[in-house]
Amino acid sequence: MKNYILLILVCIALVNCKSESKSNDVAKSTIDKKVDSLLNLMTLEEKIGQMNQYNGFWDVTGPVPSEGDAAKKYEHLRKGWVGSMLNVRGVENVRKVQKVAVEESRLGIPLIIGFDVIHGYETQSPIPIAEAASWDLKAIQKSAQMAAKEAAAAGINWTFAPMVDVSRDARWGRVMEGAGEDVFLGSKIAVARVEGFQGKDLSNEETLSACAKHFAAYGFAESGKDYNTADIGISTLYNTVLPPFKAAKNAGVRTFMNSFNELNGIPATGDKFLQRDILKGEWAFDGFVVSDWGSIMEMMDHGYASDKKHAAALAANAGSDMDMESYAYVNELSGLVKEGIVSEEVINDAARRILKVKFELGLFENPYKYCDEKREKEVIGSKEMHDAALDMAKKSIVLLKNENNLLPLEKSGKKIALIGALASDKNSPLGSWRLAAKDNSAISVLEGMQKYPDNELTYAEGAAVVYGATNFVHEVNVNTKDTSKFKEAIQTAKNADVVVMVLGEVGFQSGEARSSANLGLPGVQQELLEAIYNVNKNIVLVLNNGRPLTITWADNHVPAIVEAWQLGSQAGNAIAEILYGDYNPSGKLPMTFPRSVGQVPIYYNPKNTGRPGPKKEVFWSHYQDESNAPLYPFGHGLSYTTFNYSNLKVSAASNEVKVSVTVTNTGKVVGKEVVQLYIRDIIASVTRPVKELKGFELISLKPSESKEITFTLTEKELGFFNNQGKYIVEPGEFKVFVGGSSVTSLETIFQYQ
Repeated sequence: MKNYILLILVCIALVNCKSESKSNDVAKSTIDKKVDSLLNLMTLEEKIGQMNQYNGFWDVTGPVPSEGDAAKKYEHLRKGWVGSMLNVRGVENVRKVQKVAVEESRLGIPLIIGFDVIHGYETQSPIPIAEAASWDLKAIQKSAQMAAKEAAAAGINWTFAPMVDVSRDARWGRVMEGAGEDVFLGSKIAVARVEGFQGKDLSNEETLSACAKHFAAYGFAESGKDYNTADIGISTLYNTVLPPFKAAKNAGVRTFMNSFNELNGIPATGDKFLQRDILKGEWAFDGFVVSDWGSIMEMMDHGYASDKKHAAALAANAGSDMDMESYAYVNELSGLVKEGIVSEEVINDAARRILKVKFELGLFENPYKYCDEKREKEVIGSKEMHDAALDMAKKSIVLLKNENNLLPLEKSGKKIALIGALASDKNSPLGSWRLAAKDNSAISVLEGMQKYPDNELTYAEGAAVVYGATNFVHEVNVNTKDTSKFKEAIQTAKNADVVVMVLGEVGFQSGEARSSANLGLPGVQQELLEAIYNVNKNIVLVLNNGRPLTITWADNHVPAIVEAWQLGSQAGNAIAEILYGDYNPSGKLPMTFPRSVGQVPIYYNPKNTGRPGPKKEVFWSHYQDESNAPLYPFGHGLSYTTFNYSNLKVSAASNEVKVSVTVTNTGKVVGKEVVQLYIRDIIASVTRPVKELKGFELISLKPSESKEITFTLTEKELGFFNNQGKYIVEPGEFKVFVGGSSVTSLETIFQYQ
């Protein structure tokens, strides 16, 4: 501890400033001076050490490692050659590793403790794509805030979230981790999540430093196969891929993570154009960039780096500041600097950025500020966390179909058959990326529906969904043969007034490395659905999944379909409240649902092409064996009430356009509606999509109540990036569309000067 105190005294003396308070309102220049003063005290190896991140490498409750790789890493920690650790969690564990860094190293520089807090810590909120379906930015921000509060109570101060990758390909397993296919919605959600994680004061012990990932174009992996090559043009890069990252930067995100993919022949980890020219140059980002797990070393497999030394040089010079688990920087950078291949200024710049975030977190003031056992016990798993998770879960559910008002279910006097292994599953609802959650801790649909006791509820499994390992690192083995439990389920359905079937993916069938060539119901579930339909057509299908699925048969036959995603710890309670009408669904799809996997990638805003059709002859852009139309379009979602749109008006001035529309609740219950505005730039110097989301507002209306909604379009919404990456606004004719989905009924034209 003496070294730590000495360091702080020296820093204070050198910058000649007052000690900073617990607020994050310390002047930027003051922190910069402190960082520079500290850098002057550091050796080259200590600076490089700040650029080195290790995964938790020993059981801190046990003895100190004395041999092997763990012993070497421990010695690096004692020398101050580790800037961050990840996957160390819990106050006891964090305090022990922090104590080594602070009290045993020469300068006592504290560690940043990172963890994948993706949609909660121990208490899980819905997976991110489900939260995006709420279109409720305040709720999404609060969800991130609650996740930060719970994770910070466990000693963590940095999350590897939000993932802001736009993706149009449901085969890619990581669509569950993002906000879907649209750049406008994705940018708004990126801001909400950054502000939720970081709050207004990064030094507050209930906040985390956020990380915008994956920079860039990871969501455009070819064929939807994880880690695959991305090959896109400048227009797509600037107009679709980069805006959510820019929005996160403008919201103050303190870290970026680069991506596994290569973009136009260069692995993102070694891409100077992305990291130095755009992010740190054009955008003036002053936080730091961390590699993804092992991605520096993986540049050798890409065929871009000859060995680890070469990879370290490429990554550092390109602007990748921190090495996650490649051991390239700590082992190679010192020699590269001495050889003149990497300049010491590159090292200084990276170390400066990392130290700056540590000062902003308040770690130099109190390195143990996140290590409060009392707060840990009070916050983790608290009622506050579960209440927030339930609220978010209800807002995330999308009602896809509801023929003959089958939903909501009557609360008494009915025989309800509940069928499907996922209906009683308490693990799958937690979804992927639930590293700190307790196994089997979610409320199941069965448990949620049992809270409505005035119906006769009978459960039958029908078909086991999964055999074998179901954890993060192992393959998921799906049941493709066993139909032995069909008979019981069929008999149960025969005797029921209504059948609720819970089908879909288990929690680890989507997420990282969980790409899928097929998007139908996995295993024998489709066969089960058809068998039940043959004896009782009164079916409510509840989907649990982390990606859009091809459920064309269900849409053609099943009267009611609920998209319930993987909703986290309170999943079953949320689903039951929706099914029984205690909460009116208001979610809207953030990704298009295809009719068949052959349509993928499919999205609502393609280009028109020179032969848009439809035409009577064959020569237009279409499939000969499938419709061009999606099964469910982007922005689609029903309610237990209905809404009417009318009186669309446009007023165009010299620098802005006002668009107004009247929305009326034409049903019998209170409901929420996401009013969506789209535009089309009809003629442009670079062709524009057929439709682009440029505004939305979530409103609540009582029966027969009307409300006029007004949107303002400015150059920010009406322009685009040209093929030189320059933002331009061109005068001309625009279409504007307003409605409850991307398939809108109201449209008009205006002229922008």
